[in-house]
Amino acid sequence: MPASGADDNADWTHTMIGDETFLTVIHLVTRGIEIVGTAIIVVGALGALIRFGLVISRGLSSGDAVAGFRSELGRAILLGLEFLVAADIINTVAVEPTLGSLAVLGGIVLIRTFLSFSLEVEIEGRWPWQRQNSSPESNPRNPTERAE
Repeated sequence: MPASGADDNADWTHTMIGDETFLTVIHLVTRGIEIVGTAIIVVGALGALIRFGLVISRGLSSGDAVAGFRSELGRAILLGLEFLVAADIINTVAVEPTLGSLAVLGGIVLIRTFLSFSLEVEIEGRWPWQRQNSSPESNPRNPTERAE
């Protein structure tokens, strides 16, 4: 038995199924979550592009078509980013819980959170923490939205 170190505090899953098997399973799970996140972005982008083409082919306003396309694409990216962040968190915490890997994870989460907030503002015209039923004056992207 080791005298000290990370092995003293080994997770019960490590001892029950073995370190190699545990790491293999975690890598497969995180890879699967990353694939799902990427697929959501790709399928969402293709869906938004197809809808954009249909709207344009029907002769509707190009401004409305572009706004709809950007909104749908942004939503797909936001959802995909959530999956990618989840995979990063699982991988970092379960596989390499070192200060260096936690710092890298913190940077990744910070960047992706900034992207999520930026996309939210782009899509909704407001910050995520602002009330849903804002007045039309405070939400210039959606002038039909009314406060209750």
